[in-house]
Amino acid sequence: MVNPRAWFAEAIATYCLVFFGPLSIGLAVVAFGTGLSVPAIVMIALAHGAAIGLMVYTFGHVSGAHINPAVTISMIVTKRINIKDGIAYIIFQIIGAIAAAASYKAILPDIGAKVNFGTQGGPSALLHNSAMSGFAVEAILTFFLVTVIFMTAIHKKAPAGMYGLAIGGMIFLIHLIGVPLTGASVNPARTLGPAIISGYWDYHWIYWAGPIVGAVIAGLIMNYIFVKKAENEIA
Repeated sequence: MVNPRAWFAEAIATYCLVFFGPLSIGLAVVAFGTGLSVPAIVMIALAHGAAIGLMVYTFGHVSGAHINPAVTISMIVTKRINIKDGIAYIIFQIIGAIAAAASYKAILPDIGAKVNFGTQGGPSALLHNSAMSGFAVEAILTFFLVTVIFMTAIHKKAPAGMYGLAIGGMIFLIHLIGVPLTGASVNPARTLGPAIISGYWDYHWIYWAGPIVGAVIAGLIMNYIFVKKAENEIA
C-alpha cells in the first residue's frame, strides 16, 4: 500500500541525521581542531547515534524509520516493503538529506566549508587510501547495522522497546571505528546530500556500493535464517 505519510516521515528523519551529524563534524573542528582526536570522534559518534536512535523511536511506528537507502533496499529485497513505497522512501530520504545539507550551508557556511559540509573524504591513510578497502569497510559496517535492525526492530522475539537504543548504539560504535577509516557513512543519502552542496565527489561510489552490498547480504541472512523462522513459529 502506497503511504505518502511514511515518505514524509523518512524525509524528516533523514533531515535530522544529515543536519545534526555533519554539523557535529564542523563543531568538532571548532572545539578540538582538525586532527582526529578522541573527543572529536566521540562527539561525532554521539551525534550520529543520538540522531538515529531518537528518529527510530519518533518515526519507527510511522515508516519503520529506515533513514537510509541501503536499509530500504534490503527491505525491498526481503519483501518487507513494496517496491513503490521503497522507491518513494529513497527519493524522500535523498530530499531530506539535500535539504539538511543546504540548511547547514545557509546557517554556518564558513564552518561547514572546512569539512565539505560533512561529506566523507574517502578511505584514509590508515587504509592506504585504497578504494577497495574503503568499500569493504563500508560494507562490513553496514552489514552489522542492518543485522541489528532486523534482529531488534523486525524479529518478533526481540525485547520490546529496545530497538531504538540498539540501532543508535550500533551507529555510535560504527562511527567510533569508522570515522578514522572512511568517515563512516553506511548510508548513501548521508553522503549524497553534503556532496551535492559541497561539490566534493571523491570516492563517492564507495558510499553507495559498500552500504548497499552490506545491507542486502545482512538482510537476506537475517531475514531468511532468523526472522522468518521466528515468524513461522509464532504463526
